[in-house]
Amino acid sequence: MRSKDMGLMMKISDFIDNQYNKIGRTPTAREISSEFDISLSTVSKYVNAMIENGMLEYNGDWRTIKTLSMKKQSQDIVYLPVVGTIACGSPITAEQNIETYLPIPTSFIGKGKFFILKARGNSMINAGINDGDIIIVRKQETAEEGQIVIALIDNEVTLKRYYLDREKQKVRLHPENDEMEDMYFDNIQIQGIAIKLFKDIV
Repeated sequence: MRSKDMGLMMKISDFIDNQYNKIGRTPTAREISSEFDISLSTVSKYVNAMIENGMLEYNGDWRTIKTLSMKKQSQDIVYLPVVGTIACGSPITAEQNIETYLPIPTSFIGKGKFFILKARGNSMINAGINDGDIIIVRKQETAEEGQIVIALIDNEVTLKRYYLDREKQKVRLHPENDEMEDMYFDNIQIQGIAIKLFKDIV
């Protein structure tokens, strides 16, 4: 293609980006044709040239076309499962426990495996965690003292601050609520640690 065509290719790429960000899907060939007042065959030629130039990714399905910006954006986002009521004895992120998925920027959470848990009850209010708050949890089986853990105890999942009581030789789970007492256990199964919190401010 002649050098002047590069300007139109950039405009088509920007149009695809804008439509995707605005309505959540890439524009159709007909919409591109209408936007730039060019024929469908010309759209096809430009799209093919953009694919050859590395400006677009395409796997045969028009709906999956991605610009370089869209590709980078998809790499920077991870979809985390939102876990609802936990079925007794089942893994916390088992399919039956997942209510939906939320997109979270990877720069916000760092490396690792994560899931999202809805807080229930008021046992952690002193830590700023209220009923219904959204908590991002990093999956891991160990924790340091003072961290807030998601622990599996007798087929029930609880969110508490983790300590070791060396005098009693037990695990101490501390509720951040002045009206509740610490709980002691011989063993617990740590499912993860809470790292981020989302909450309503109204």
